[in-house]
Amino acid sequence: MSNLAFLSLIFTIFISTSNAISQCNGPCKTWDDCDGQLICINGKCNDDPNVGTKICKSSPPSVPSPTPTNTCRPSGTVNCNGVHPIYRCSPPVTSSTPAQLTFNDFSEGGDGGGPSSCDGKYHDNNERIVALSTGWFAGRSRCGKMIRIRANNGKTVTAKVVDECDSTMGCDAEHAFQSPCKNNIVDGSIAVWRALGLDTDLGIVPVTWSMV
Repeated sequence: MSNLAFLSLIFTIFISTSNAISQCNGPCKTWDDCDGQLICINGKCNDDPNVGTKICKSSPPSVPSPTPTNTCRPSGTVNCNGVHPIYRCSPPVTSSTPAQLTFNDFSEGGDGGGPSSCDGKYHDNNERIVALSTGWFAGRSRCGKMIRIRANNGKTVTAKVVDECDSTMGCDAEHAFQSPCKNNIVDGSIAVWRALGLDTDLGIVPVTWSMV
């Protein structure tokens, strides 16, 4: 083989190697280096924590699992009763997802604003129902699903998802002229609060929740 042919072969191998698509834990420099829905994290291809894929679940972790505060960042701000961050994502859902429980009136004329996003209806507040922040609401994919909420007093309740607590906009009639929700809100009816033995005058209470 001539020197020219040999160098051409080496160059071809180098180019094909450099354009290779990496699988789980494979080397990468940009997201384009990773296969499918994988993204580049600290030089290795791994699951996207914001999407919640489990492609690399059985692979040894290449980096420490990010904390919820690092997996969802604001997508901008809105000037609405002051300047507020807006979110299109929420922290990852786990078997014990930290959240803030707030109170919502789901009836017509209540502070929930317009009818519920899932069914276009208003609801009796004696129903155990909730609205979830935009990221957790996941484009209506959790409509009608049951979640289990646990308060710090040890009490639990199951409730049905009927609405979105919008983390992307607010200050209009549809949102009862309220500011955008934070990205970690479970907005419960009074029936939910009572089942947990909580007083709505508390305003915001830390809880955890999971899918049933």
